[in-house]
Amino acid sequence: MKTLLHTSIVALLALGVFACESRTDEAEGGVILTTSDFDELPFRVSVTGASTAGNFVSVGQLTIDSVVARPGGPSSDLMTVEMDSYQVSYSRIDQGTRVPPTLIRTIFGNIPANGNTQYDNLVILGDPQLSNPPLSELLASNGGFDKETGLQVIVMNLELTFFGRTIGGDRVSTQPARFTIEFVP
Repeated sequence: MKTLLHTSIVALLALGVFACESRTDEAEGGVILTTSDFDELPFRVSVTGASTAGNFVSVGQLTIDSVVARPGGPSSDLMTVEMDSYQVSYSRIDQGTRVPPTLIRTIFGNIPANGNTQYDNLVILGDPQLSNPPLSELLASNGGFDKETGLQVIVMNLELTFFGRTIGGDRVSTQPARFTIEFVP
């Protein structure tokens, strides 16, 4: 009886180990999306300037690459990625805790396997982010400082992730691209 119990436990542990084994030779859809290039990335943003310039902040130019997951492996038209959206989430790296709502936007474009696409003037903060606390508090009309910290500067990390689907139907996304912006009145 002990031998049967011992054998069963060993078999279950082995099954658990093999079930948790991850595969690194293939990615969902056979391609990996990467954010490969940023140009004109804002590092310091005047909330007043953004409000008078249309109430948004953008990245001048950004490139997304689609790389076949297995170098030298086969590729097909089914690996073409149809881009559908991106999101920007925010986290504070100063003393504050309040952040703007997550930005989610629809985008369009196809990226063939081992190809890329470029987005110009990609919005990373829009009206919902700039018109609400904590960023709206930096406007002179609202006091010109963050009411949570008492400071005239808010420093945040932004995390940008792109989403799409291969023609074959597999969901794919980039790893989050992270960068820091300092917001001032």
